Amino acid sequence: MSLFKRITNLFAKHEPPAEEKSILTLAPGDVVEVSMVTYQVIGKAANASRNANMLTLQDGNQIRYLYIEDRERTVYHLYHEIDGRLDSVDEVPTTIEMDDVVYHLEEQYHGRILVVGKAPFSASGEQYIWQFQSDQRQLLRIEWQDGRFMLYEGETVLPADVQVLRGS
Repeated sequence: MSLFKRITNLFAKHEPPAEEKSILTLAPGDVVEVSMVTYQVIGKAANASRNANMLTLQDGNQIRYLYIEDRERTVYHLYHEIDGRLDSVDEVPTTIEMDDVVYHLEEQYHGRILVVGKAPFSASGEQYIWQFQSDQRQLLRIEWQDGRFMLYEGETVLPADVQVLRGS
């Protein structure tokens, strides 16, 4: 290699190595494994003020929702959609009984979400969330945005059971 090429290589800008995908930076097209089931991420609703994401996951015909919130530790909840109806955002109760399970309101908040890909709510905007937990540690989540309710039932997932397999 000539001396001139060596000098130009010293001053040339090299591309930085690609940053590895973390669970908080996943986006549609990525692949994740949750509790030994492989899913493709098809949508994402991000709440930046809470450092939280709700990923829409698909495995064949099965749709699941992985809620990730990074606080003092990262929390994972895996949900599936359930049928249900509420008449008004003002009438969300503090306790809900479904299928002989009593859920108690654990947390209520709202924030602006940014939606990417296929998600339960197709547009970004202000969203209200109610999170419930039963004495058996089962989870219930209610979301409201633009006059529409979504109800989810789920469970807490251990951090070791969530792995990023492939980032886009």
